[in-house]
Formats: sequence, C-alpha cells, structure tokens
Amino acid sequence: MTLSKNTQIIKSNKLVNYLALFTSTGTIFCCALPALLVSIGAGAALSSLISVFPQLVILSVYKIPIFIGAFIMLIISGVIQYLARSLPCPADKKLADACAKSRRISLIIYFVSLGIFIIGILFAFILPFFINLFETYVS
Repeated sequence: MTLSKNTQIIKSNKLVNYLALFTSTGTIFCCALPALLVSIGAGAALSSLISVFPQLVILSVYKIPIFIGAFIMLIISGVIQYLARSLPCPADKKLADACAKSRRISLIIYFVSLGIFIIGILFAFILPFFINLFETYVS
C-alpha cells in the first residue's frame, strides 16, 4: 500500500467513527432518554422536553431503523478499526506521534459510540421486554 492509500483509510476511519457516534447518540435521544426519564419518575420532565422538542416523538416512531442504522455504522467502523490497526505509521517522529494519537482517539470514539448504543438498546428493547414479562407473570 502506498502512503496516500494509508492516509485515505485513516481519514475514512475517522469519518466512519464520527458517523457511528452520531447514530449512536441518535439512539439515546429517540429511545433511551425518554425511557430513563419515565423510569426515574420524571414523566413531567419528559412531557416538557417533548413540548420543546416535538421531533423526539418522530424519532421514537422510527426507533428500529435508527438502531439498525447505528448498528450498521458500528459494524463498518469496527471493521475499519480492525483493518487500520496494522497499517504502518510514517517514519517521521512527529507524524508517527500524530498517527498513533489519531488511532487512539479513533478507538476511544468507537468504544464510546458502542457504549452509547448498548445503553440505547438496553432502554429501548431489553428493559421493556423484561418489564412486560414481569407484568405478565404478576397479573
């Protein structure tokens, strides 16, 4: 691989990581934040939030496509992270340090995105499933 090809892969890695972070954050706003507010008894705060930002309701309607999109972006980002881990950094000391720092930041962004996605999945799908299951056995 040439040096320009390596830099293109690293640049695309950054872009995909930021897109994964963006889509994962969308899962928090559409599903996890409303579920969290209701579960801690802050339904009034949720209704105030929805009156200020009525787009949250639209996001909640499309939560499955939002989660699928976030999952796809996380998979693409993970594959690019995996492929970019073995790419050589430049021989120049400053450029090599910048390359290593860029890879660390990219990996941090990826794992933060993954954590946000898992929190969103937990509040949007897993906890409601167990709550419904519990209510079925209690009643």
